[in-house]
Amino acid sequence: MIACVDLFCGLGGLTHGLTRGGVSVVAGIDEDRQCRFPYEQNNEAKFIELDVRKLSGGRLRDLWACGTYSLLAGCAPCQPFSTYSQKGRGFRKDSKWDLVADFGRLVLKSQPDLVTMENVPQLIYHQVFRTFCESLSGYHLWWKVIECATYGVPQTRKRLVLLASRIGPIALSPPVANGPDGKPTVRKFISHLSPLGAGDSDPTDALHSACSLSRLNLRRIKASKPGGTWRDWDVSLIARCHRKPSGETYPSVYGRMEWDALSPTITTQSFGYGNGRFGHPEQDRAITLREAAILQTFPDSYRFLPEGVRARFNVLGRLIGNAVPVRIGEVIASSLLNHLETCCGQATNPVPTGRQAAKGGGKSGRRELL
Repeated sequence: MIACVDLFCGLGGLTHGLTRGGVSVVAGIDEDRQCRFPYEQNNEAKFIELDVRKLSGGRLRDLWACGTYSLLAGCAPCQPFSTYSQKGRGFRKDSKWDLVADFGRLVLKSQPDLVTMENVPQLIYHQVFRTFCESLSGYHLWWKVIECATYGVPQTRKRLVLLASRIGPIALSPPVANGPDGKPTVRKFISHLSPLGAGDSDPTDALHSACSLSRLNLRRIKASKPGGTWRDWDVSLIARCHRKPSGETYPSVYGRMEWDALSPTITTQSFGYGNGRFGHPEQDRAITLREAAILQTFPDSYRFLPEGVRARFNVLGRLIGNAVPVRIGEVIASSLLNHLETCCGQATNPVPTGRQAAKGGGKSGRRELL
């Protein structure tokens, strides 16, 4: 059995996917207390409210005690590296840069059998990523920037996935052409939800709530075509900033999704019509929080709020946008289990702790894109 601890666990997207894929997640660790309810309501793992910088290797080893193999997993907050936080190629200083380094520190202190990290592609260009890889000396290392859509996530979302093992060579399972259900599209994932107007909520699901729109934005979305841009509008509807030469390069705001295509990357602001191509394909509103969660491959039944509590768009939008898509967690889990099945014919006993256990294990990181 693989016993896993999920660092920076958030709402539980990675945990839920790993669990569905056959990995036993024993605990999720995050300092954001607003994650506790959804994490524990939808997963059997324990939520530990803690700043990862205060976590010790010894505590991790205690949490893994029930497993045959140990897995340290996580997605350190990625805002410092995201294209949404950049101006050109410059990057702002942010204390969250240190969290990737703390992930590496915990690998060194706890020496898990397996490691996985998911993050934004831009991370690979920074010293903190190279330092993290150095903390995996003695591990067989694999990493790649993947197109999530090739694994069944209905978004134009690229992510860095890293796997490491002290047991033997490891890699993410290759995608299956179009997946078992064909090409993932917006229609396949959210067309079954009840129709809403801007500012309305589904009485049976507090998360299926749409932001209100101003009169001007209501006129704009009615003038928007699926897959189109604000360039299709009458000039009276175009924002002043977009009439300037500097604004002409931002055509993807105030757009509608297309039913039979991928959605754009779900961000922390995806509930807002003016924040990207987040208009519903045919209803005159932005997508709801529930629709954003489903496009992140959370199941329809995933509970984000206690009964009777209203959704706070800024809070849940941030948590949903920052989540690891559940489907990616499933793919990582199946890759890890396939890895153990392949390697355990040669090493049927749990690998001893210590860096000497994997002497000769080389790195095989690659920067190619799927």
